[in-house]
Amino acid sequence: MEFVHGLYHMMDSKSAFGELHSKAFDVGDIVEWSSWNQTSEKWVQNYGVITEVKNEVRHNRLVSITKVLPVNSNIEMEHFTMSLRLVSKTKDIKIDS
Repeated sequence: MEFVHGLYHMMDSKSAFGELHSKAFDVGDIVEWSSWNQTSEKWVQNYGVITEVKNEVRHNRLVSITKVLPVNSNIEMEHFTMSLRLVSKTKDIKIDS
């Protein structure tokens, strides 16, 4: 990995790519994303719960990354935050005890 002198300071003063979109998400929110299924040759909708939202340097650019735990798996995945769509906010879910 190669770093350019002064690049981190420039990135720190600007918001991360996708950060505005990430402000709509909180840990615990349910989100969806699409992925290509090569077997059926169709786009498939996937659902999961947000476990973390963070900004990270990827290829010398500060971007917003969201960790998601898919509902059909126990393996956490990382997504570019702008690829996710909000299904339900944590506060919208009510559990009767």
